[in-house]
Amino acid sequence: MALSWLRFWRRRRASSLTHLHVRLYTRGGCHLCDTAWRQLQEAQRQWRFTLDAVDVDTDANLVKLYGECVPVVTVDGKVRFRGTINEVLLSRLLSAEADRPS
Repeated sequence: MALSWLRFWRRRRASSLTHLHVRLYTRGGCHLCDTAWRQLQEAQRQWRFTLDAVDVDTDANLVKLYGECVPVVTVDGKVRFRGTINEVLLSRLLSAEADRPS
Protein backbone atom coordinates (compact mmCIF):
# COMPACT_ATOMS: atom_id res chain seq x y z
CA MET A 1 0.00 0.00 0.00
CA ALA A 2 2.71 2.49 0.95
CA LEU A 3 4.72 1.63 -2.17
CA SER A 4 1.77 2.34 -4.48
CA TRP A 5 1.17 5.68 -2.73
CA LEU A 6 4.84 6.57 -3.18
CA ARG A 7 4.65 5.79 -6.91
CA PHE A 8 1.50 7.90 -7.24
CA TRP A 9 3.10 10.82 -5.38
CA ARG A 10 6.29 10.64 -7.45
CA ARG A 11 4.35 10.57 -10.70
CA ARG A 12 2.17 13.53 -9.69
CA ARG A 13 5.23 15.47 -8.58
CA ALA A 14 7.17 14.55 -11.73
CA SER A 15 4.35 15.39 -14.12
CA SER A 16 6.17 18.42 -15.51
CA LEU A 17 7.73 17.53 -18.83
CA THR A 18 8.64 21.06 -19.91
CA HIS A 19 11.78 19.73 -21.61
CA LEU A 20 9.68 17.59 -23.97
CA HIS A 21 8.67 19.01 -27.37
CA VAL A 22 5.57 17.56 -29.03
CA ARG A 23 4.70 18.67 -32.56
CA LEU A 24 1.57 17.94 -34.57
CA TYR A 25 1.91 17.99 -38.35
CA THR A 26 -1.48 18.88 -39.74
CA ARG A 27 -3.35 20.45 -42.63
CA GLY A 28 -6.49 22.53 -42.92
CA GLY A 29 -9.82 20.70 -43.06
CA CYS A 30 -8.46 17.52 -41.47
CA HIS A 31 -10.94 16.21 -38.88
CA LEU A 32 -8.43 13.65 -37.57
CA CYS A 33 -5.97 16.51 -37.02
CA ASP A 34 -8.58 18.43 -35.01
CA THR A 35 -9.16 15.37 -32.81
CA ALA A 36 -5.42 14.80 -32.36
CA TRP A 37 -4.93 18.46 -31.39
CA ARG A 38 -7.61 18.22 -28.69
CA GLN A 39 -6.05 15.00 -27.34
CA LEU A 40 -2.61 16.60 -27.19
CA GLN A 41 -3.94 19.74 -25.50
CA GLU A 42 -5.60 17.59 -22.83
CA ALA A 43 -2.35 15.69 -22.22
CA GLN A 44 -0.42 18.96 -22.18
CA ARG A 45 -2.58 20.27 -19.33
CA GLN A 46 -1.46 17.34 -17.18
CA TRP A 47 2.16 16.96 -18.30
CA ARG A 48 3.02 20.57 -19.30
CA PHE A 49 5.16 19.68 -22.33
CA THR A 50 5.81 22.12 -25.18
CA LEU A 51 3.22 21.72 -27.92
CA ASP A 52 2.95 23.24 -31.37
CA ALA A 53 1.39 22.52 -34.73
CA VAL A 54 2.80 22.84 -38.23
CA ASP A 55 0.68 22.94 -41.38
CA VAL A 56 2.40 20.61 -43.86
CA ASP A 57 0.97 22.54 -46.79
CA THR A 58 3.26 25.48 -45.97
CA ASP A 59 6.40 23.56 -46.98
CA ALA A 60 6.95 21.32 -50.02
CA ASN A 61 9.38 19.13 -48.07
CA LEU A 62 6.77 18.49 -45.39
CA VAL A 63 4.23 17.57 -48.06
CA LYS A 64 6.75 15.03 -49.40
CA LEU A 65 7.44 13.65 -45.91
CA TYR A 66 3.91 13.44 -44.57
CA GLY A 67 1.65 13.83 -47.61
CA GLU A 68 -1.70 12.29 -46.84
CA CYS A 69 -0.52 10.71 -43.55
CA VAL A 70 -1.55 13.61 -41.34
CA PRO A 71 -1.93 13.94 -38.49
CA VAL A 72 1.62 13.02 -37.57
CA VAL A 73 2.84 13.50 -34.00
CA THR A 74 6.52 13.78 -33.17
CA VAL A 75 8.03 13.77 -29.70
CA ASP A 76 11.45 15.39 -29.58
CA GLY A 77 11.68 14.95 -33.36
CA LYS A 78 10.80 11.24 -33.44
CA VAL A 79 7.56 10.18 -35.16
CA ARG A 80 5.32 8.54 -32.57
CA PHE A 81 1.84 8.57 -34.16
CA ARG A 82 0.40 8.72 -37.67
CA GLY A 83 -3.28 9.06 -38.50
CA THR A 84 -4.61 8.77 -34.96
CA ILE A 85 -3.25 8.99 -31.44
CA ASN A 86 -3.54 5.92 -29.27
CA GLU A 87 -4.26 7.50 -25.89
CA VAL A 88 -2.97 4.49 -23.94
CA LEU A 89 0.35 4.57 -25.78
CA LEU A 90 0.59 8.35 -25.37
CA SER A 91 0.00 8.01 -21.64
CA ARG A 92 2.65 5.28 -21.37
CA LEU A 93 5.13 7.36 -23.34
CA LEU A 94 4.63 10.41 -21.14
CA SER A 95 4.70 8.37 -17.92
CA ALA A 96 7.95 6.70 -18.95
CA GLU A 97 9.46 10.08 -19.75
CA ALA A 98 8.37 11.42 -16.35
CA ASP A 99 9.93 8.40 -14.60
CA ARG A 100 13.30 8.93 -16.27
CA PRO A 101 15.99 10.14 -13.90
CA SER A 102 16.82 13.81 -14.40
